Amino acid sequence: MSAPRFLDQALFGELAEQAAVSPRQRQHYNFHQMDEACHRMAVGLQPGTYIAPHRHLSVDKAEALLALKGRLGLLIFNDNGDVLNRCLLEAGGDCVGVDLPPGVFHALVVLEADSILFECKAGPYKAVGAGEQASWAPKEGEADAPAYLAWMRGQFA
Repeated sequence: MSAPRFLDQALFGELAEQAAVSPRQRQHYNFHQMDEACHRMAVGLQPGTYIAPHRHLSVDKAEALLALKGRLGLLIFNDNGDVLNRCLLEAGGDCVGVDLPPGVFHALVVLEADSILFECKAGPYKAVGAGEQASWAPKEGEADAPAYLAWMRGQFA
């Protein structure tokens, strides 16, 4: 049996610092082993990170997201890339999280430096596959990604 691990300010500070120096501007801390059925992680996020619109098509890939610190903008899209819903996820705010069913296109935009997200979904890890990456949005690392990130952030201005 492993020892309990805590979601505390020390962990939040470490994740924020690591995310700030990461090229992707985010850092994961896994509470799970990769072969476990339930994946649980804390994620440090900085405003420069680009989380491209995507969905999870496997029927067992519902995803729960909770803002533990800071502010995140959640965008829900239809299959054509039209925004269906915008929601501010804010630690201590009116809405702190979301439970996303499989098949829903979604993206997050970081609205406050040093934000911390808790994510829970079924394992094992599976990279975004065919039909899960939004064809109407740039992929991470593509030339158009910074402009699309700025557009997403503008949805919460």
